[in-house]
Amino acid sequence: MIHTPVLQKEVLKYLDPKPNENFIDCTIGDGGHGLVILEAIEPDGKLLGLDWGQENIHRLKFKIQNSKFKKRLILVNDNFANLKEIVRREKFGPVSGILLDLGMSSWHLEESGKGFSFLRKEFLDMRYNPENPQTAEKIINYWSKNDIEKILTEYGEERFAKIIANEIIKTRKARPIKTTFELVEIIRKAVPHWYLRQKIHFATRTFQALRIAVNDELNNLKKVLPQTIDILKPGGRLVIISFHSLEDRIAKSFFSAFAKGYDGQERKLEILTKKPVRPSTQELNYNPRSRSARLRVAIKI
Repeated sequence: MIHTPVLQKEVLKYLDPKPNENFIDCTIGDGGHGLVILEAIEPDGKLLGLDWGQENIHRLKFKIQNSKFKKRLILVNDNFANLKEIVRREKFGPVSGILLDLGMSSWHLEESGKGFSFLRKEFLDMRYNPENPQTAEKIINYWSKNDIEKILTEYGEERFAKIIANEIIKTRKARPIKTTFELVEIIRKAVPHWYLRQKIHFATRTFQALRIAVNDELNNLKKVLPQTIDILKPGGRLVIISFHSLEDRIAKSFFSAFAKGYDGQERKLEILTKKPVRPSTQELNYNPRSRSARLRVAIKI
């Protein structure tokens, strides 16, 4: 499965990479965005590529081992929440642009075997990094009904969070819930019949909520954003692609706080996208998974 990078043309347009500049891709994944940035910053520009998933780093290293990019791509297996420390450790800079693509790669859904997809029978893991002690199975089997309902409501924006949480508790009293298909069946039993025929699969929101909770995605985003301002050189650009309304809200409020100078913040950003940039009709046709993508851009003053 080849991961199709979302909004690739728009990323290049707004990052505006020039020869010999340095950039950071905080979620390098399969290198869909990173490698085209490397093309644009030839001959001497460098890219620092981070990924929390060790498999992604290994696959990308293998992919570029005999390529012209090898010496200019620095790959680090770490959480982008530690961005400032990583940049200091790698002595990387000056930085002209930072990309945060918050989407999950197709590899995670199709090939990881970690239970990200409700279409495959796999164990409920959902960790990007195997050293993370939290798993989806632990949440489903050990968290309280109120806590499960809370993440389904907040992270999944699931309207039937309460009855799904009730059904999970009822089922796990009889036996542990181990696989994706067991969880899908629980959701199927809990929700009204009409909900099963919606355009979006009835398990989508629950699986999304669990993935966000397992990997603490929203807190990691809140941690990294202030670090980007310190790392970027004046005139440097920050591009954020989000796929979830909560992520987009965090990005929007962060940009607003530093662009307007409220909440006690000094004015450090200029917003380049008054409204989030959305995928074109053409892109939606060949990559339906891009449908929820929102791109926001700011420049450091």
